[in-house]
Amino acid sequence: MKNFLMVAVAISTFSSLAMADGLEVGTPVNAFYVKDVTGPAAGTKLCYRCRYGDRPVVSIFARDLNGEVKSLIHEVDTAVGANQAKDLKAFVVLLSDEPEAKEAALKEVAAQSKVTNTPLTTFDGNIGPRDYKITQDAQVTVMMWVDGKLKVNEAYKPGELTKDKIQSLLGKTSQILN
Repeated sequence: MKNFLMVAVAISTFSSLAMADGLEVGTPVNAFYVKDVTGPAAGTKLCYRCRYGDRPVVSIFARDLNGEVKSLIHEVDTAVGANQAKDLKAFVVLLSDEPEAKEAALKEVAAQSKVTNTPLTTFDGNIGPRDYKITQDAQVTVMMWVDGKLKVNEAYKPGELTKDKIQSLLGKTSQILN
């Protein structure tokens, strides 16, 4: 009976670890396709993970485009522009069950925030790419990787993303810049 309980506890523990939200730091990031709305390939489906290869990348997965998310996009776009010599790249993925309906909003954000270095894209589905294990109650998730390995994974529920947290995220780009 004691051995049975130990096995049951081990299985339960493993199951809860396997079900944890969020891709673990150090994990390889896989390919996934988005529709480019404002970037260099606007109107086409492509894989920015593939296009950017082993370069340092900031990816923003958002479920809406409120003021804080717009501010994050603007700040990341500015950081990409300032780090062109280090080949920093970024892209935004708006997660939606109706991606076509969100394209106008993305174009408006790009115009209002003067986003020029960061493609704004849509992903068909509010869940996001399955391999990325995006936290379901997060309004925005920011992942950073270099050499194909995840270095930063931060998820924010509605109301949690603040100016201070945006500045903290920008500081974490040092973990991916060579």
